[in-house]
Amino acid sequence: MMSLTTAALMLPQISPVICSAARHPQKTTDQKPAQNSGFRGGKKKESPWHCVEGCGACCKLQKGPSYPSPQEIFTNTSDVELYNSLIGPDGWCIHYEKSTRKCSIYSDRPYFCRAEPEVFKSLFGVKEKNFNKEACSFCRDSIKAVYGSNSKELHSFDKSIKSSSG
Repeated sequence: MMSLTTAALMLPQISPVICSAARHPQKTTDQKPAQNSGFRGGKKKESPWHCVEGCGACCKLQKGPSYPSPQEIFTNTSDVELYNSLIGPDGWCIHYEKSTRKCSIYSDRPYFCRAEPEVFKSLFGVKEKNFNKEACSFCRDSIKAVYGSNSKELHSFDKSIKSSSG
């Protein structure tokens, strides 16, 4: 069961749709993280995922053929219909306000627009302990697909994530 949380499907503000997970349905990460053999031999600290205001990459619902279609992501036809109904003529979510880069229905957005451990587990098979890593990866992939690898949005996301893990 995959939902739209991978950034592209992460409709309003954080649609778990079309990040990296949408391209890798039911991906599970059972491998243990590699130990950082730095001077102190400790584990590398994991960056906590969080939405970066003013991005909106997840609200670009049609990202192209390298991303799965709603039919490939959802098992419930009503989710497919809802997702499709949110796609505007330009491929962006109809609730995404481009001038403010905010979702007009953020507090009432569909479940698949929420980047939360439960959503990632149900849609992509991501275990809760792997949520931060996968969510960060999903967002980076979506930002790159929408804005480019050297975009201010990607730099802003990386800076925000790094500063929050400090």
